Amino acid sequence: MRRDVLIAGFGGQGILLMGQLIAEAAMEESLHVTWFPSYGPEMRGGTANCTTVFSDDEIGSPIAAQYDYVIAMNQPSMERFGPLVRKGGVLLVNESMVPICLERPDIREIFVPLVDIAREIGNERVGNVVMLGAFLSCEPKLAIDSFDKAINRVVGAKRADIVEANLAALRAGRKFAEELTPEPLTGAVT
Repeated sequence: MRRDVLIAGFGGQGILLMGQLIAEAAMEESLHVTWFPSYGPEMRGGTANCTTVFSDDEIGSPIAAQYDYVIAMNQPSMERFGPLVRKGGVLLVNESMVPICLERPDIREIFVPLVDIAREIGNERVGNVVMLGAFLSCEPKLAIDSFDKAINRVVGAKRADIVEANLAALRAGRKFAEELTPEPLTGAVT
């Protein structure tokens, strides 16, 4: 089993943190992991993306031509990277910022109203973790406990005051996506 995950959006949306949390959660599951960030010099407001790969076996390269999961946090990212979702994969989209979809019948598209869910939690800054919860609902190899540990370790080291909001965001995103797609993706993703 190998999963290639690409996350893209504007700097300041927590793109790199999302990839890091997936990597940390996968390490909690004793999987092999790579995390490959890419961002422009302007950081906040510029483009940012990262690739996180996790696998049962050693990983030869963090680069992929197609991805099992693409998480698009804005329209330019959806347009650029959405077509790179491999057949049977999942495109997770920030519905709050992406008005146009791909409508590919060979993949699962999940549109998550990040801003609305984050507002319900009481902190709009945790929208990226809402999206991780939606991702978690589709990925059977990673457990919520592993994400809890990753959030406590990574977020807690810098901002202990928002750990609880992040944990709530993770659960809210997972719940939202499970209500749309009650079965985790199994077998279709390589």
